[in-house]
Amino acid sequence: MTDRILVENIEPENPSMRIAVVTETWPPEVNGVALTLSKLIHQLSLRKHTIQLIRPRQDKFDTASEHAGWSEILLRGLPIPKYPELKLGFPSKKSLVKAWSVKRPDLVHIATEGPLGWSALQAARVLRLPVTSDFRTNFHSYSKHYGVGWLSKPIVAYLRKFHNRTHCTMVPTRALKTQLQAAGFENLHIVARGVDTQLFHPGQRSQTLRSQWQADENTVILLSVGRLAAEKNLDLIVKAFQTLAKNGRHVKLVFAGDGPYRAKLQADCPEAIFMGMCSHAELAHIYASADLFLFPSLTETFGNVTLEAMASGTPVLAFDCAAATEVIEDGHNGWLVQEEDAQRYVLKALEITQNTATLRTAKSHAAESIRPWDWQEIVSQVEAIFRNALTMGSKA
Repeated sequence: MTDRILVENIEPENPSMRIAVVTETWPPEVNGVALTLSKLIHQLSLRKHTIQLIRPRQDKFDTASEHAGWSEILLRGLPIPKYPELKLGFPSKKSLVKAWSVKRPDLVHIATEGPLGWSALQAARVLRLPVTSDFRTNFHSYSKHYGVGWLSKPIVAYLRKFHNRTHCTMVPTRALKTQLQAAGFENLHIVARGVDTQLFHPGQRSQTLRSQWQADENTVILLSVGRLAAEKNLDLIVKAFQTLAKNGRHVKLVFAGDGPYRAKLQADCPEAIFMGMCSHAELAHIYASADLFLFPSLTETFGNVTLEAMASGTPVLAFDCAAATEVIEDGHNGWLVQEEDAQRYVLKALEITQNTATLRTAKSHAAESIRPWDWQEIVSQVEAIFRNALTMGSKA
């Protein structure tokens, strides 16, 4: 195996770019979009690109940071219904036209499609700036979980209009690309999400943590990581755990994360362990100390937690969609359940835990299979897409 090359030691082969990145979520907010976008932007900064981050102010104490190669523009925002800790940016076209007229970027990259993202798209068109975008969140799927399923078609129409006005839209999986193409989306490019394999790896397994969970060497720790919300299909995790326990499996269930669904989960499954919000360092130990990662979500565009679990040496049981389809070889480094069948998901969990050798074998393959998903390759793909957009923009 060849030695890994750190980004810090790579000199860019092409001139650096001035990239304006527009997002309505950013750390310390904890969600897949914020975390993966911040990792991508950090890696681009290491490659000597100049970054201008445009985002909503997270609270009254939030201040813009500025240093060599990095600056921020903070704008007004309002809480998202059901997600009060997250913000939607207010329409800000005039502010962005003014800012970009003074400090013109080479390219605008829009990560979220809210009012701030739409304003950025309009401002970029006024100034004839090339624009790229991400499709990161299945808003049209989430709407069904919050009593506004009737909005699904209008939301898809808005997203199609939004993304088709950009030079290209990055999507994380082949399946999503096919789905969006069928819905009329154009200029789609597959760019997977990366995973930090230096942080998430099997060596993070902690016997101290397992002891805190009162787990011995024969205990199978079932793990869920992520926001505790209705659209995550977490009731199926509880059902699987309770079925395993009733069938004599020596199992414990751990939830890492928080959210509006926590109270219901605690009421339905008081024997589960709730870790609450965890830092990346804490999650690295939690992933590696578990034995089977349960991921029954059907609404993800990707599901970064799948990669993080597998990089940590913990095999995953998931439906055959999103990231799971891309990275899991059924029966080798994890398991895929077809047709969104909840009963089949539970039966597969029973089958997996019947013999501990089954889990051990999958664990031995999980981390190695994720190595190609390290951030180095992902950032190189994004750079190439940005440069292509610049070329197209100059010809417009």
